[in-house]
Amino acid sequence: MKILLTGATGFIGQQFALMHSDCRCVVRKGEGCEFEDKFIVDSINANTNWYECFDGVDAIVHLAGIAHKIGISRGDYVNVNTQGTLRLASEAAKFGVKRIVFVSTIGVNGLLTQVERFAPDSIPNPHNDYAQSKYYAELGLKKIAEKTGLEVVIVRPTLVYGPSAPGNFGLLTKLVNKAPFLPFGMAKNRRGFIAVQNLADLLVTCATHPNAAGHTFLASDGKMVSTKQLTNTIAEGLGKKVIQLPLPVSIMRFAGKLTGKSTMIEQLYGNLEVDSSNIKEVLGWTPPLTMKQAMATLCDSGVNSK
Repeated sequence: MKILLTGATGFIGQQFALMHSDCRCVVRKGEGCEFEDKFIVDSINANTNWYECFDGVDAIVHLAGIAHKIGISRGDYVNVNTQGTLRLASEAAKFGVKRIVFVSTIGVNGLLTQVERFAPDSIPNPHNDYAQSKYYAELGLKKIAEKTGLEVVIVRPTLVYGPSAPGNFGLLTKLVNKAPFLPFGMAKNRRGFIAVQNLADLLVTCATHPNAAGHTFLASDGKMVSTKQLTNTIAEGLGKKVIQLPLPVSIMRFAGKLTGKSTMIEQLYGNLEVDSSNIKEVLGWTPPLTMKQAMATLCDSGVNSK
């Protein structure tokens, strides 16, 4: 099966391309890459020219988009994440592409309280411009599906971790690598995560499984873990020993308010539970790697040499 892969040079895209060799990789002009089958674009937005891109393509895995960046306006998010996605889907439908797998974000579901758990049928409540732009894209894709018959699969991943991961996980890995003491001894929160290897494997399944069409999946490894458990497993993967200091969560939240870091503290100490059970029910899919097995690959990123 020929899959058109956008975001092929990104963290998740590179892993996907390793797992599914028959990809046509979309790359931006000027990006260095070694993909044999590639399609070059200036950018992905409402005006992208996809002419001659879909020849022989059976399905699309759409990873490309603007994530959380300083200085990005709401209009920028909408132009790329919403209009760019819908332009791609509309053009694909015209050329007979069967399916698009859209990688959205768990942020579409919103922010959790202490007692909630997100499910695929939870009422969406996007909590920032980035998540809102992804949700607009989801809604637009469903309309395109109704009009054209294009099969749509929506995947909302929890935080993705793995070797050379960007963002919060990358920062956390560097912290664990350098600091012998960590402040998560009393962190008993429950959060969902997914290894990049597991997410790539799931996306291949979503692109190829006949039952995936029309479903929304909240992607996780299937087990909720605390930040203490997460950082201990990172340390084990890096071959490090850490001591978890028993700092009260209330003190950490107060420190977050004083320093203007409340959002970061909530990401570390708050809950984000998801129900991923429909993935197994619909697709028969289970994560190929445990968190411990996935963390064992962290040394591949050369963290210890930095």
